[in-house]
Amino acid sequence: MHIEDEAEARRTLERVNYYRLSGYWYSYRQLSPSGSQRRDAFVEDTSFAEVAALYEFDERLRAGVFMCLTPIELAVRSTLGHELGRIDPLIHLKPELLGPVAREPGSSTDPSGTYKKWKRLYEKELSLSREDFVAHHKNKYSGQLPIWAAVEIIDWGSLSYLYQLAPIDLRDTIAARIRLTAAQLGSWLKALNIVRNYSAHHARMFNRVYTIKPKLPAQYDVPELEPAANALNRCFGQLTLIQYLLSELDVGDSTILPNVVETYPAVKVLPQSHMGVPSNWETLTLWQH
Repeated sequence: MHIEDEAEARRTLERVNYYRLSGYWYSYRQLSPSGSQRRDAFVEDTSFAEVAALYEFDERLRAGVFMCLTPIELAVRSTLGHELGRIDPLIHLKPELLGPVAREPGSSTDPSGTYKKWKRLYEKELSLSREDFVAHHKNKYSGQLPIWAAVEIIDWGSLSYLYQLAPIDLRDTIAARIRLTAAQLGSWLKALNIVRNYSAHHARMFNRVYTIKPKLPAQYDVPELEPAANALNRCFGQLTLIQYLLSELDVGDSTILPNVVETYPAVKVLPQSHMGVPSNWETLTLWQH
């Protein structure tokens, strides 16, 4: 590997763990003749500065994704809490009032394994919470939070589970507001929970293969999502979902991610297409800024 500035390289390695940075130069390692494994030698003209530029881009991407997902998460919390609360303030503690996923098949009252798992997670988060409103409800109402307060202490994963547990017509109502079906929105919440975790825990994002493929509506129903159809397992596909939700929910700043993507460094081994980014991405409806 060519090291242009040794002092700068040392400073980078003092700031970024060697093992973490090695994930960004992995693709620069030569392939064996069979193509089945990577050699220890780098391809010709591999540059430390180029690898560092990719890492710095990924840092910007993680920060941008987290900033964009925060208002989306808050909007989902608010909407789900409000709509469930219209049925019953304590609906999350009453599986008989939730959807069929919350109950055992053939029963109108027996909680399902999925609900029991969610309830354990909720109770754990409730016990660990140090929020003032939680202490208030513990002192005054024996710790039973109404659903609009309960959604504020659960994480994104529990929130996506709660959406799946909700009554079918309620899920349909929420999803229809953003031109999705309940099944599609449920799959988006699961997929973006993984994306959020990657961004929050400083994982590599830009050229990762995303294993959860969210469901998309038909092209003629939501044409602006069509560019994501062939890139759902790549970063650009996942980012397009975020851009769509920012627009449909009318929250956050939809210029953050386009501004980050256009700073992708000029590298030969890992061009921008490795993110699933099409050549005309800046002209796409959700990406114009």
